[in-house]
Amino acid sequence: MSERVDAVVAGAGVVGLAIARALARQGREVLVLEAADAIGTETSSRNSEVVHAGIYYPKDSLKARLCVRGRQLLYDYCASHGVPVHRLGKLIVATSDSEAQALDGIASKAWANGVDDLRPIPAAEAQELEPALRCTAALLSPSTGIIDSHRLMLAYQGDAEDAGAMVAFHAPILRGRPTETGWSLDVGGEDPMRLDCDLLVNAAGLGAVDLAGRLDGLPAGAVPTAYLCKGSYYSLAGRSPFTRLIYPVPEHAGLGVHLTLDLGGQARFGPDTEWVDRIDYRVDIARADGFYAAIRRYWPGLPDGALQPGYAGMRPKISGPHEPAADFRIDGPARHGLPGLVNLFGIESPGLTASLAIAEHVAGLVRDAGRG
Repeated sequence: MSERVDAVVAGAGVVGLAIARALARQGREVLVLEAADAIGTETSSRNSEVVHAGIYYPKDSLKARLCVRGRQLLYDYCASHGVPVHRLGKLIVATSDSEAQALDGIASKAWANGVDDLRPIPAAEAQELEPALRCTAALLSPSTGIIDSHRLMLAYQGDAEDAGAMVAFHAPILRGRPTETGWSLDVGGEDPMRLDCDLLVNAAGLGAVDLAGRLDGLPAGAVPTAYLCKGSYYSLAGRSPFTRLIYPVPEHAGLGVHLTLDLGGQARFGPDTEWVDRIDYRVDIARADGFYAAIRRYWPGLPDGALQPGYAGMRPKISGPHEPAADFRIDGPARHGLPGLVNLFGIESPGLTASLAIAEHVAGLVRDAGRG
C-alpha cells in the first residue's frame, strides 16, 4: 500500500524550500523529503551569505536572469518577513593593470544583465571608501548585501507550512519510477514507505545528480556529470577595518578569496578552490598560506596570525576544473521527456540570491502538471 501526495520536493535547502513555498501557494499538496535531520545542512548553510547583484554571469543565462530578478524579490521578501539583511555594497578590485582592464569586461557584462547601479571608480575613491584597501581601480556595487541564510530558510519553511506543505526529515528517496499519473517513489529512513505523486521536483543540491541517476526512465544524456569543488573559509581575529565586501577580479572556478562580513560585522575570507572527489568539510590549516598571499594583494596590512580556520562548503558543479562554468540547469519534460519531473542541476552561487526567482520559474514550468 502506498501513500499519495500531489507534489514532492526532494531537498530542504534554500532552493527546495522556496520551491515548496511557491507550489503550496499554488494550492498544491506538497511534501518536502530531506535526507538529513534539518533544513539547509549543506550548500545553503556553508557559503558566504551574500546577496549578489547579478554581475558576473553571461547575458541571458539562467544565472543572470534569475539572480537579477531574485535579488529584488529577496530584498522585498526580507523587508516584509523580518529576515535580517544588510545592503552594504561591495568593491570589485584590481591590483594590476591587466586586472584593471578585466574590470571593463565585468562592468559590460553586468550592465548587459540589467545591473544598472554598478559603476567604475578610481583607486583614490575606492581607498577613500576603504582606507585599508590597496588597488589600481575598482567597481562599486551598491546592490550587493549580506543575509542571515538560516533565518531566510526558516521563513520559507514557515510560509510553505502555512500554505499546507509538510517537511519530512531522514527521508531519502532511494528510487523512483514513472507511472501513468506521475511518479512512484521508494522512500528510506526510519519509516520506509512507497509514495506516489503527480509531480517530483529534484532540488537535492549536492545529491541532485545522484538522485536523477536513480530515477528509472530518465535518459542517460539528461543526467550531467557531477563535480565537487570545495571552498574553505577563514575568519579574521579581531575587528575588520572594512565596512563593505571586497572581491578580487574573479578566478576561473569561483570569485576568488574575497572578504565578506556577517551581520555582526565579523570578517571572513574565502572561498578558495579545491577540486575533490568526496564531501569533506574539514578546513586544512595548511591552506592558510595561500589565503594570506591572496588577501594581501588587496589588503597588504593583514597581520600575521590573524586568520583562523572557519568552515568549508561544497559547490555542486556540473562543469569540471578545465571547462567553462556551467549555467543553472532546470530541466522539465521538454528536456528529458518525462512528465511530472523537474531536475535542478548545478545550483551553486547565486542560488541563494536567486531562490525566489528559481521557485517562480519552476512553479511556472509545472503550473498544469498533474492537473488534467
